[in-house]
Amino acid sequence: MSDANFTDTVVQNNLESASLLRSQAIVNIRNSLRLGQQQMADWEGGKLAVSAVPGAGKSTGMAAAAAIAIARQYERNANTLRNTRRQLVVVTFTRSAAANIKVKIRDYLRQLSLPQTGFVVQTLHGLALNIASRHPDLSGLQLDEVTLVTANQSHRILRNAVEKWIAYNPGRYIRLLEGLNFDGEETEKLRRQSVLRTEVLPDLATTVIHEAKSSGLSPEELREYSKYTNDEYKILNVAAGLYEQYQELMRSRDFIDYDDMILAALRVLNNSYARRIEQNQVFAVFEDEAQDSSPLQTKLLELLATDLENSQNEQINLIRVGDPNQAINSTFTPADPIYFREFCEECDGIERLATMDRAGRSTPIVIQAANFMLNWVNSLYVGGKGKAEVTPQFPVPFRQQMICTVDPNDPQPDANPPHIGRGLELYTPRDIHHTVELLQQRVIELFADEPSKTSAAVLVRENRQGRWLAEALTPICKENQIILYDAGERDRHSHVPAEILSLLQFCDRPHSPDYLKASLEVMVKRQLIPTQDLNALAAEPEDFLYPTALVAPQPEPVQRAARLCRSLLRAKLELPLYQLISFIALALNYDQAELATADKLSDRVNLQIAGSSSMGSMLGTLSEIVGSERFEAVETDDLEARYTRGGQLTIITMHKAKGLDWDYVFIPFLHENLIPGKFWVPPQSQFLGSFTLSEVARAQIRVALHHGKENIPTITEAWEQAKYLKIAEEYRLLYVAMTRAKRMLWMSAARKAPFTWSKPQNLQEQNPCPVFPALKRQFPDSVVDLA
Repeated sequence: MSDANFTDTVVQNNLESASLLRSQAIVNIRNSLRLGQQQMADWEGGKLAVSAVPGAGKSTGMAAAAAIAIARQYERNANTLRNTRRQLVVVTFTRSAAANIKVKIRDYLRQLSLPQTGFVVQTLHGLALNIASRHPDLSGLQLDEVTLVTANQSHRILRNAVEKWIAYNPGRYIRLLEGLNFDGEETEKLRRQSVLRTEVLPDLATTVIHEAKSSGLSPEELREYSKYTNDEYKILNVAAGLYEQYQELMRSRDFIDYDDMILAALRVLNNSYARRIEQNQVFAVFEDEAQDSSPLQTKLLELLATDLENSQNEQINLIRVGDPNQAINSTFTPADPIYFREFCEECDGIERLATMDRAGRSTPIVIQAANFMLNWVNSLYVGGKGKAEVTPQFPVPFRQQMICTVDPNDPQPDANPPHIGRGLELYTPRDIHHTVELLQQRVIELFADEPSKTSAAVLVRENRQGRWLAEALTPICKENQIILYDAGERDRHSHVPAEILSLLQFCDRPHSPDYLKASLEVMVKRQLIPTQDLNALAAEPEDFLYPTALVAPQPEPVQRAARLCRSLLRAKLELPLYQLISFIALALNYDQAELATADKLSDRVNLQIAGSSSMGSMLGTLSEIVGSERFEAVETDDLEARYTRGGQLTIITMHKAKGLDWDYVFIPFLHENLIPGKFWVPPQSQFLGSFTLSEVARAQIRVALHHGKENIPTITEAWEQAKYLKIAEEYRLLYVAMTRAKRMLWMSAARKAPFTWSKPQNLQEQNPCPVFPALKRQFPDSVVDLA
């Protein structure tokens, strides 16, 4: 045998051996998953819907499935001798989720002995911006000419749009001013003008513009919808006019918003040539939290996931994972669980629906309580006196999907843990002060044994409850050495922008002693260099950075600091400006949450300076962010993160608790006026009627999108639907809160509570949330006698 043949044989044997080992590793990963997760891991193409209950491990299943799909892609390329590498696109709802799942995919790829590449994890808007920026002629987004609008800028533009609409539509404005009745009194006229200009019309514009743009509706199409309504105010016509003025102002200032990114990416993918370029880079798309997607976002993912090799059969390589029962954003964002439900039904029809109904998070009685609550709420909407009839406009709040406990041989450690106390504890205190007494007594008992390993949280409906509770619980927590963490009051001004600004200022002016010292202080704080006399180093910047033979030899700590500083200066010379923030984040050894925050900051800054890209404009933008804004950091879903660490009692809202869990969860103040609550029309705007223009418009647009413009409801019907949507979402929010508990769920509804938590001292009799007495009847052993 020749040397060449011998070498080829050895290489072939090594490849086959590696392939066998990888195949075994795939089997091992698959066997470590639950049934629903295994269905994701077995995916090899086409559409797949995954409906997952709380605690089912959907992110773990998606990460494992992603790694296995990448491994199979490697195998296919090796077998077909293809040099081209297509990547898997994983899309998440938030940057924190993206950072979390990226780490998990890399861990699985290490187990498969594969490079930690072949995939990209992005938010939907990040994905859309990348596509749009690669094809500026098609997308219409010239990133060097447009700026991503900030929240403050958006508010100013909305106010200007309102004023322009009023100037161009005096007749329509006067009709709104008259309302239901108006006697012409000047003081009342001025009051109504103020309400319309500063509250009603800006609220209508905000709601409708976001709803319409995320659904692909233009002002002209919205105006067409208004022809199918007969209300005196012509609400959709007014909304279309506001939308039109907003768009003109945005164009005149070269601003774009997040919805424009999705629309721009779709313009690219509507071009056959560009679409093939983008599709050729992708072999599949996996989407997490699919219940929170809008129609246009779904369309974008389906276009990108279309398989070029199976284009005749229109095969779409797309996995969408979500839980419509955890859709808790649809009353204030364009997201609607109906779209994911429809996707699940479509996949069910072709036998491509996977159900992840086994969850190991909670003790069995908590699961039983959550399942009972789901069934009980749905039963309210199955006809009968005083109950809404189930129709396409009024579907049941929950998908009929029960949470099941895991099998005895489940791989998750401590799955379905034994309950503590009664597992489910139901209290009816005298008032909110009695609630605090009972809650703190139970907290002390639970933290007594192993305080450092105990995690607990109080979930509240609104931040005002959290602030009041934090004040009431602080003394007892200090006395018992329990850390009390109020998530609503934490400092949301991230340290990341300030640190990066300090280092960039040094890069811009390295000869400045002040900037040098500030950057060295950041490095000491990050433990990148030892603590030392920074004043001495900063006194002579040139001698510190570039010492000559005339300067005394530098000690090792000083040399280390100088090397780090010089690396920053080299980066400024060698890297493009738009990469500097990311490089500095790596140099500062940021963790995954801080890196995600730095990426968010980099995107924001680079978009804002795209028209005049320079170090000066970057520093100016960063200075504005640090000095005048509360830049919100990207948070991680890591169970060791600030919200769920052991030895801590966390006070957090139900919305923010989604995706987290604790050993013990306390849900106080379960009253009907908050859950499910009701739409409240502010007294100052009641001259228009017993409804709000924004919610009526939102309901009318959604009916037109789902059921056709011929079925647009009247104001009364739309308001009823809006109220239903709120009630359904509030019950889903309570379901999310209940399923955060692992070992014990503590719930209470005091007999006396404030009507509004802006005045917690004003107590009055309050009805409990309707679910609460139903739970007491179903679980009598969980009712704690307070006699």
